[in-house]
Amino acid sequence: MIDFRSDTVTRPTQAMRDAMANALVGDDVYGDDPTVNDLEQWAAERHGFESALFCSSGTQANLLSLMAHCERGDEYLCGQQAHNYMFEGGGAAVLGSIQPQPIENEKDGTIPFTKLAAAIKPDDAHFARTRLLSLENTINGKVLPLSYMAQAREFVNQHNLKLHLDGARVYNAAVALGVDIKEISQYFDSMTVCLSKGLGAPIGSLVLGDKAFISRVRRWRKVLGGGMRQAGILAAAAKIALTEHVDRLADDHTNAKTLAEGLNRVPGFKVNTDVVQTNIVFAKVDPTIDQPALAAKLKEKDIIITPGNPMRLVTHIDISGDDIDTFLKELDIALA
Repeated sequence: MIDFRSDTVTRPTQAMRDAMANALVGDDVYGDDPTVNDLEQWAAERHGFESALFCSSGTQANLLSLMAHCERGDEYLCGQQAHNYMFEGGGAAVLGSIQPQPIENEKDGTIPFTKLAAAIKPDDAHFARTRLLSLENTINGKVLPLSYMAQAREFVNQHNLKLHLDGARVYNAAVALGVDIKEISQYFDSMTVCLSKGLGAPIGSLVLGDKAFISRVRRWRKVLGGGMRQAGILAAAAKIALTEHVDRLADDHTNAKTLAEGLNRVPGFKVNTDVVQTNIVFAKVDPTIDQPALAAKLKEKDIIITPGNPMRLVTHIDISGDDIDTFLKELDIALA
């Protein structure tokens, strides 16, 4: 199966399965799981934070972070395209009573600081209290520059805000920038890292921050039913994702660029290859193409795509260079 829907569809490697089978476990809610404890301690140090918490998903990790930073009636600033605004069920508002204040992203994924400053609410009972700026890196596959993140740090310091990073694909950003992860994490008060996307773990995300922040995150995780008992089985795979699967993200980026260039040779498809910076490709599709029918034909060849305009295709550990060639060949056949 060649599955382009997302990098969440990755399957654990044999090394991960072996580590999971042999993991030392305990009750993590009691703090007794040695494999989870090892992952959290290692991850905190690796990313330059005091503490870390392993949780079930990126959506949960972002929600916990927002709830730990903000109280009822507070608000956070974010991009109009931010995942924790658009694609996480409105959790901050529904479960945290936290108001999102989205600002339109620029084409490169950044958010203008002039617009962010204008959106900060006055200290007045009529308004929600602005507490946090939440950025995302990568965002729709685009990488925020280090200079922009440094400016974001200066901005929040100036306005007495906290700075959070939705780092679901932050390692894709680090690899694309050619920097160590700490070159990104240094600017943020908190950060999430999704382990079940390009890094290939079956389940799990991390929340990173100082000890007091992670203590609040841990409490909210319990409130939301996110306590996992013998979670070391999952943490064992997560550790391998972080220690063995980072450098290979460059292969996904190369494959995405190859895919983008190949799609530009297919009638009815057009990709701006200049904005393919990591592992996500957006292709504009001629409206005369029956995308559901096309998807059905490709599925018969064990190729899965998601119809849309633009159509999003994501490369990952389970898609090789040969798979890209196979897909482009079968796409030509299906369109003939």
